Amino acid sequence: MKKQQITEEMKQSPLHQLFLEEIKDIYWAENHLLKALPKMAEASTSTELRKAFEGHLAVTQTHVERLKKVFESLDEKPETKTCEALKGLIREANEIIDDTEDGTMVRDCGLILAAQKVEHYEIATYGTLRTLAAIMGHTEVQALLQATLDEEHSADDELTQVAMSFVNEEAMSEK
Repeated sequence: MKKQQITEEMKQSPLHQLFLEEIKDIYWAENHLLKALPKMAEASTSTELRKAFEGHLAVTQTHVERLKKVFESLDEKPETKTCEALKGLIREANEIIDDTEDGTMVRDCGLILAAQKVEHYEIATYGTLRTLAAIMGHTEVQALLQATLDEEHSADDELTQVAMSFVNEEAMSEK
């Protein structure tokens, strides 16, 4: 990828600083999702949900690699900043696993809920970062963030399809 010329003036601008901090935040989040998704897949009851989590694990690895390219394009070292929001969402997912019965669609319903909260957080983050990249003229970064945003939308759609195809209905009939 062609490295974008980032001036010292741009690096010092408050908007660029905010942008960079939020890139570090989502980089932390994506790296921690690499640890959370296998646990969610293992806790899944249905094969369809397990496959969705396993598929998104591979996509998440791509997101981590893409964020490394974002740092490179911005002439920055890849660094993380703890993402308190995702930390809380992962804690919620673990609580759902702990609070629901193994082998039930109720658990799958809860896991889908937890995963969609994560997807919506990521969609909001990547959408805003993509827009900020555009207004600052970071065209390569904008394209990288757009690609990830598109994949996050697809993951959210896939989770909705799994929920709507049978999980929610079967969860309703469990006692």
